[in-house]
Amino acid sequence: MTMKSSSLSKPLVSLFFLLLRKLAGRRHHRATRMAVTMKPSPPPPPLDMLHGQTLVVDVEAWILRPPVSAFPYFMLVAVEAGGFLRGLLLLLLYPLMFLLPGDGARARAMATVALVGLEEKEVARVGRVVLPKFFLEATAAEGVAAVQAAARVVAVSATFPRVMVDGFLKEYVGVDAVVGPEVRSVGGVLAGLMDEEDAAEMAAKKLRALFGDELEVAGKKGAVGLVGPASSGRVHYLFSPYYCKETFAVSEADTRGWRPLPRDKYPRPLVFHDGRLAFAPTPPAALAMYTFLPFGIALVVFRTIAFSFLPYRVCFPVGAFTGMHYRLVGGHVPTARQGGEGGGGGRLYVSNHRTLLDPIIVAAALGKPVTAVTYSLSPVSELIAPIRTARLTRDREKDQRNMAAVLARGDLVVCPEGTTCREEYLLRLSPLFAELGVDVNPVALDTRVGMFYGTSTKPGAKWMDPFYFMMNPRPAYRVEFLPRAATTPVDNGGRGDSIDVANRVQRGLSEALGFELTGLTRKDKYMTLAGNEGVVPTAPRKH
Repeated sequence: MTMKSSSLSKPLVSLFFLLLRKLAGRRHHRATRMAVTMKPSPPPPPLDMLHGQTLVVDVEAWILRPPVSAFPYFMLVAVEAGGFLRGLLLLLLYPLMFLLPGDGARARAMATVALVGLEEKEVARVGRVVLPKFFLEATAAEGVAAVQAAARVVAVSATFPRVMVDGFLKEYVGVDAVVGPEVRSVGGVLAGLMDEEDAAEMAAKKLRALFGDELEVAGKKGAVGLVGPASSGRVHYLFSPYYCKETFAVSEADTRGWRPLPRDKYPRPLVFHDGRLAFAPTPPAALAMYTFLPFGIALVVFRTIAFSFLPYRVCFPVGAFTGMHYRLVGGHVPTARQGGEGGGGGRLYVSNHRTLLDPIIVAAALGKPVTAVTYSLSPVSELIAPIRTARLTRDREKDQRNMAAVLARGDLVVCPEGTTCREEYLLRLSPLFAELGVDVNPVALDTRVGMFYGTSTKPGAKWMDPFYFMMNPRPAYRVEFLPRAATTPVDNGGRGDSIDVANRVQRGLSEALGFELTGLTRKDKYMTLAGNEGVVPTAPRKH
């Protein structure tokens, strides 16, 4: 009995001291809040005053345009990192979260549902390649101007865990350090939010290592703090006089006049991003999505059957009946072969790359079968494809011979960008198509989706790309056949001429679509989104 009593008393004593520690921590944070809020903050300073300064900036008050709703961002993480069932759970529990006192408690509850049990590296990936698009759409131009005017910036979030906003703030806004609620992990799996005291200690250590004495100066030099009208209820200890020599507040009247950050003013262009959801999943929008999903699956089945088995001339009318829009622009649709195109065989169609359906759309627009070349088409996509496909190997000489052999037998469609691009940019075109010695028929393609993106770089998910595109209620394709472009046979001009041809075709596509030219490649996309070169070994095809 004595041993049993002793074994029970130790946990009770530990629990007692833990509660005392948390109570002391809360008193410490209350005292810090009082120290900050008792001293009224002056209005926002002019940008000239921020030059050369170290800023401590409230993310929700200054970088994002108030009022900030946290639900869409937690829903994005829940769906993209955890799946649609986790997102549904968050949506169903959301009304109950309004019973919790205060925005902070509701944010912690959403973080628990959205994050706990997920792999930390997967949540970090979503924060780096999915969330920036949505955060940038909610970013204030005035807040970014203040950040860009300062010498060094510490961004402080009281709502979003650091793992969710770190990539956006560092890579797309340009801050030097991020402080936010920390999430414990066990074996790489997120286990729950840290308490405020532990998170504050961790943040202080990181900032001391990064900034040295620039912040922790006890009122001597210090940083400049930028807070907002709601900061008094959730102000972080970094805004205390111990770190900030001055604190400036923005009022609700000021934030009502703040402008969205224009796309051409992004600190870093958003060329690549990932994820399936093409909209900000606010509670009403998320409810609409889950209501539509059963109908969307039925649409996928019907549209897949239509494009796989029906004649080309009836594919688009049937697709239009289900809400799929198709628009043919311009008057350069090739009909019969004309003399002077060079060589026998079929035509060479070169298009930009929006989805895996691009060659199928080109074939349907032409009203005749074509062959598409691909590097890593999934077995499922290859099985249901209504056109012939030819797999390339990334061996330049071998691929050139294979493409020439296919072209000798019929029409060939190539997408020399090598990968899809969602935004209005054109990647650099591989010049391999221009070395075949035949004239090129450029095709400008554009797509519009409202609910799901039909592209992904997530391993194991690419085979679902065409299904997600066709799951949209009203997906749209725009097709424009451009005037034929002459090429020079490789024997006469060499590689230099083929690069000139590729650049000329890229400029023509850019002018037709209104897209911006880039020198980025497939490798750049996969290094940005997946941290690898995107080369997936494939098994040899069985004959």
